[in-house]
This record gives sequence, structure tokens and C-alpha cells, in this order.
Amino acid sequence: MLRFSVKGMTCGHCVASVTQAVQAVEPRANVRVDLPTGIVEVDRGEAARIRTAIEDAGYAAVSEAA
Repeated sequence: MLRFSVKGMTCGHCVASVTQAVQAVEPRANVRVDLPTGIVEVDRGEAARIRTAIEDAGYAAVSEAA
């Protein structure tokens, strides 16, 4: 499980944008976004690629230990 602290998410649209960004680079990934805490969990993929995808969508992301 990969876990990221994501800054800048404020609404459901943000959740959808982050989810779509992750699934664009890892289509079979299950993505869980906890909006109040800013935590995004992804069950598969390469952390660097996923972090870059989240950042390219306009959010700041930091990898965390899961």
C-alpha cells in the first residue's frame, strides 16, 4: 500500500481529479482518498510515478510510510 499526504484538496472535484490522475498512470489501482486528512492510499504502482501524477494534477504530494 502506498500512502501520500496531499495538500490542496478541498472538495469532491479534487478527490475525483486525484483519483483520475493516479489511475491514468496505474489503471488497475484502487485509490482511497480521505479528504479531511488529505491522505491518499493506492494499492499498487510505483510511488514516484504516482506522486508525479498527483503533482501534475495541481496538488502537492509527499510519500508517507503506510
